[in-house]
Amino acid sequence: MNNFLSKFLLERFLLVLIATSSYSQNKSPYQVFDKNGKKSSYEKILKAAQKSELVLFGEHHDNSVVHWLQLEFTKDLAEKKTLVLGAEMIEADIQTQLNHYLNDEIDQKQFDTTARLWNNYKTDYKPLVDFAKAKKFPFIATNIPRRFASIVFKKDFAGLDDLSVEEKSWIAPLPIPFDINLPGYQKMLEMMGGHAGEKMPKAQAIKDATMAHFIIQNLKSGTVFVHYNGTYHSDFFEGISWYVNQYRKDTKIVTIATVEQKELTKLEQEHYNKADFILVIDKDVTKTY
Repeated sequence: MNNFLSKFLLERFLLVLIATSSYSQNKSPYQVFDKNGKKSSYEKILKAAQKSELVLFGEHHDNSVVHWLQLEFTKDLAEKKTLVLGAEMIEADIQTQLNHYLNDEIDQKQFDTTARLWNNYKTDYKPLVDFAKAKKFPFIATNIPRRFASIVFKKDFAGLDDLSVEEKSWIAPLPIPFDINLPGYQKMLEMMGGHAGEKMPKAQAIKDATMAHFIIQNLKSGTVFVHYNGTYHSDFFEGISWYVNQYRKDTKIVTIATVEQKELTKLEQEHYNKADFILVIDKDVTKTY
């Protein structure tokens, strides 16, 4: 082998070595998997969403990466489809104030004083609301007022019978369907160790049913409703997803779940079938609170 060929091969080897080294150090904070544990991609989520009527984007409330992804996903999807946005984080009785803010009838300070906003609203949810405002998209406050969920926990569903007509307009129509045998509610019973009976799952169910109710009320032909909620409200195609199908069969839903793992290369078995797409986010990612 002559010196020229030897030098050429050595240079090629070094280039491959450098490229491989750079690739191995190209860290990403998340990886997408499908429900069967096969690696997927952000692009596939976006493509599936364009064919849907509803996207349930499950989050961990304090995860900075999932909040960034929610905003980027919403922006990207808005380039393809007209959207309706909605969130667990704003309660249904605040819809009027939210509409006033979206329509520039009140400013952020005035909205803050009336909306019972979450502590991380400014960093994690305001960008979504402001995007809707800029694009003239509706933003729907879907969650039951928390004081009514507390009534269910204390007095069961019967406690809601005493609400006024106006107050009942902020929750799903009564009586709501309820199946205590759904695995998610059974797991909740196990976590409670039998204490409080079925009241905790029922308090969760009235939230799920109410969010589903307001989502369905605001589905529009030719649009995609993107809903942001704690991942446990839609994991394993239960919760909100189950109620949407109770109220409106065959709705085209795409579900996204969020999990945190130390390793991103493989989806842990317990997360299989958690959603159509599972976002696995590095456990070391910065928390927003």
